[in-house]
Amino acid sequence: MKEPVVIVGAGLAGLRAAALLQANGISCRVLEARDRVGGRVLSMGAKAMPELGRFDLGPTWYWPDHEPVITDLVKELGLPTIEQHTSGAMLFEQSQSGPIQRHALPEGAVERSMRLAGGIQSLIDAIADSLPSGTIELNTRVTAIQLDDQVTIEAEEFNGKKMSIRAEAVILALPPRIVADRIDFSPSLPVDVLASLRDKPTWMAGQAKAVAVYERPFWREEGLSGQVTSWAGPLQEIHDASPENGFGALFGFFGIPAKIRQELGEEQIHMLVLEQLTRLFGLMAKKPIALLYKDWSGDPETAVKEDLPPLTSFPDYGLPAGVSSWENKIVFAGTETAPGHGGHLEGALLSAERAASVVMKLAEELK
Repeated sequence: MKEPVVIVGAGLAGLRAAALLQANGISCRVLEARDRVGGRVLSMGAKAMPELGRFDLGPTWYWPDHEPVITDLVKELGLPTIEQHTSGAMLFEQSQSGPIQRHALPEGAVERSMRLAGGIQSLIDAIADSLPSGTIELNTRVTAIQLDDQVTIEAEEFNGKKMSIRAEAVILALPPRIVADRIDFSPSLPVDVLASLRDKPTWMAGQAKAVAVYERPFWREEGLSGQVTSWAGPLQEIHDASPENGFGALFGFFGIPAKIRQELGEEQIHMLVLEQLTRLFGLMAKKPIALLYKDWSGDPETAVKEDLPPLTSFPDYGLPAGVSSWENKIVFAGTETAPGHGGHLEGALLSAERAASVVMKLAEELK
């Protein structure tokens, strides 16, 4: 190929596609609007206490019994893993004033899942570190893509500097709605393609997560797994997120809609989370040594306004409808475009493999 392949988005799908292409001798440039790699993968620690480790505020698990791609990649990269703690009773609450029910689940009731010891970010970092220096360009937002004999990408850096990049092909490793909403195409994408992109809800875009970190996982001493199902909220689902360094952690997904979270504000959200954790786990839960929070609905590189209403069913993911007018010069990747496991890390990796194979076939044809 005379020109590089440009990959838009430095999330898991974009970075993995770049690694696969580089391994096959195809030069890449990865353009990322954020000031970090990872996309919706975000593993954070408390700024003043790095010894706590990192905790996932984006995707957290993978399931080795039926997700072979990520399982094999984690082994290949030698990343340490933690089996999700599920032993002990789970809690169930129907209201803030009602009794908290305790249920002992039968053995094998919870499917085995794994976390990464350094957070899912450690997978992102390992892939990014495998790429040649300078491959990833942060703070670079793609604004337009034009197709003639080649592809021309228009982008703007954080400082306002504009650039025009020639490419043999472009891989769009972004949420489909972000593609439809933020990038101008010439010629225009077919109407059915744009409709299909807008019809794919961005996974996690309407969600938020909170992680409370403690000196130790004290709930285990009470025979609890840390798992909770709640109709009272604000967290509707809670799990043990403890690292293996002795500290304890609980994380939860919110049940209250994005619009209400935004109206409440972060300080009020923190207060409600701690009230619920104290209600469920006792006074030891009232004062964590760190409380982390991420509302993805307020992340402009993740969510558009159509993503704010809560999902009522699992989205129908997969490739958008026909892109023939672009002659395989534009390739879609990302977990919402995956042939299976859409919404999961496995789906992101499957989409990266497919996108890389399309580009490698194009490279063969250009020889």
